[in-house]
Amino acid sequence: MSFTVNSYFDDKVRSIAFESASGPCTSGVMAPGEYTFNTSQHEVMKVMEGKMTVKLPGSSDWQSFKTGTEFTIDANLSFDVKIETPTAYLCFYS
Repeated sequence: MSFTVNSYFDDKVRSIAFESASGPCTSGVMAPGEYTFNTSQHEVMKVMEGKMTVKLPGSSDWQSFKTGTEFTIDANLSFDVKIETPTAYLCFYS
């Protein structure tokens, strides 16, 4: 098994990519800040610890996702995230 460590936004977002039993995924942590992510695949983002405030594609409203919740994003879209406290996530790709 191999792991790929990625760093984004001046090291404010760190992730480790690996092949899970469910397929490709990343586990990571986001520091407080505002970020825009682009997708290349369908993603299921699970909040493991903390809270993400997210503006999903096509929406003008911000939604909060706390520990134990998840949201999905289709491929080839972007979404905005606000992080207030360090937040851990698990993201599955398909």
